[in-house]
Amino acid sequence: MTPRMVLEGIYTPLITPFHADGSFDLDALAELIERLIDAGVHGLISGGSTGENYAETVEERLELARFITERTNGRLPVIVGTGAMRTPDSIALAEGARDMGADAILLGTPPYSVPTEQENALNALAIDRACGLPIILYNYPGRMSVEMGTTFLDRVGRSKNVIGIKESSGDINRVHLLARDYPHIQMSCGMDDQALEFFAWGARSWICAGSNLLPEEHIALYQACAVEGNFDKGRRIMSAMLPLMRVLEQGGKFIQCVKHGVEVTGLRAGPMRPPLKGLNKDEKRALEQVIRTLKTTVKAITEGN
Repeated sequence: MTPRMVLEGIYTPLITPFHADGSFDLDALAELIERLIDAGVHGLISGGSTGENYAETVEERLELARFITERTNGRLPVIVGTGAMRTPDSIALAEGARDMGADAILLGTPPYSVPTEQENALNALAIDRACGLPIILYNYPGRMSVEMGTTFLDRVGRSKNVIGIKESSGDINRVHLLARDYPHIQMSCGMDDQALEFFAWGARSWICAGSNLLPEEHIALYQACAVEGNFDKGRRIMSAMLPLMRVLEQGGKFIQCVKHGVEVTGLRAGPMRPPLKGLNKDEKRALEQVIRTLKTTVKAITEGN
């Protein structure tokens, strides 16, 4: 059975540009949206952790999602993140996504409460009933302390609205499990340094924060692996991208690196909202060198085939 929404390509979880006073820089966000559409990404995500959702109110998150949906104007699918500690907040975000005409929601485990799989499933199904949109699950036990295990997947996977899962556990055995036992739930790469493995196991999409700053390079890996089936080329591109992924994932300053990377491209990203702080000069310099080398190497691979 064909799912209600096919996950294909590169989906960018958008950063939130801020002014110095912490207010939204919507002009900068509009410029980023246009840049990503022009680059050829396949979808946009509002209200993810990359967008600093933890530092925003429900009302602010809805304001951002509405702006992104209206600015995109049907040119790309827009997926709205609904992750929140309180179920009523997640429901409010999901209902808002439906009312503003978003294409789907991204649904994670409520943080901090550490629900059982059964409790987590009931929470997800309550949000499902409230909005009726296609749902992409978000498995990120490193942040939520809870895995969307087989008990959870067996229960929520019965809903026709559950069409995909962003898998960010880092456990390669989860990739095997999803590919073999849950083929009706489209698997999307949510662990950047395993993108090649995800594509080898049949994933057709990659939800990657790094595409805020390097959309063409992320598209190149998807194109080589998922479209062309050229994994030799894919390995070379992946090898060139791994230094960036090490900087993003292992430095403890993931969002800071993504936002500075956007600034390097000539767009505004602005400061972080507390409690996070920006990169220092040495960190910025190291990231800039990694970006320069990556762009040069991937360009040589794609142009030389």
